[in-house]
Amino acid sequence: MTLRKWEELPQYMQVKEVRKYYDILYRKKNSLLLKRMFDIAVSAILLFLLSPLFLILAIVIKADSKGPVFYRQVRVTQYGRKFRIHKFRSMIDRADEKGSLVTAGDDSRITRAGRLIRDKRLDELPQLIDVLQGNMTFVGVRPEVPKYVKAYTPEMRATLLLPAGITSLASIYYKDEGKLLDNAEDPERIYIEEILPKKMEWNLRGIEGVGFFKEIEVMFMTVFSLWRE
Repeated sequence: MTLRKWEELPQYMQVKEVRKYYDILYRKKNSLLLKRMFDIAVSAILLFLLSPLFLILAIVIKADSKGPVFYRQVRVTQYGRKFRIHKFRSMIDRADEKGSLVTAGDDSRITRAGRLIRDKRLDELPQLIDVLQGNMTFVGVRPEVPKYVKAYTPEMRATLLLPAGITSLASIYYKDEGKLLDNAEDPERIYIEEILPKKMEWNLRGIEGVGFFKEIEVMFMTVFSLWRE
């Protein structure tokens, strides 16, 4: 994983609020290289080991409702680049066209199988493909849709210095985000104005303390948080 030269960043990222975090990451270039090597090795191993589970989940999803196995929504990753994320489909087909881009815990678009796989975060497993491809990393800021990235403050744009991640401290502390939106009259407004800024505080702290062993700790914290549910 390499860090671009400052002058090669997108213009909207070349602001003083981002520079602080850029300088931190620049001093840790070796850690970023180790991070990418870890991503490649572990994602490849896990994809091989979990392939039987992938097959079982695919069969369950197809048997439960019409539509594709994977949900391929456009998200934003490093340097503002767009990619189509891999997730197991947990909602009705074309759910994006039938409601909000954020999902409350009681969202009627969630399928029966989808409710089960979302509860244990199994819908996130195909993102191992995105990690192997380099579009994502194991620990990093969750990839947002372009609409929400446009709402980023200048400081929040610093999170685009690294690839989007499967998990992070913000993901752990806001793992029940859907429940927070259950009773909201306007879930998208609440997400952008209240939840996103709080999550970004944790994400920016993560950049300040970025390090290989710190990320291993976050991965274990994620596993433990799931087991406690």
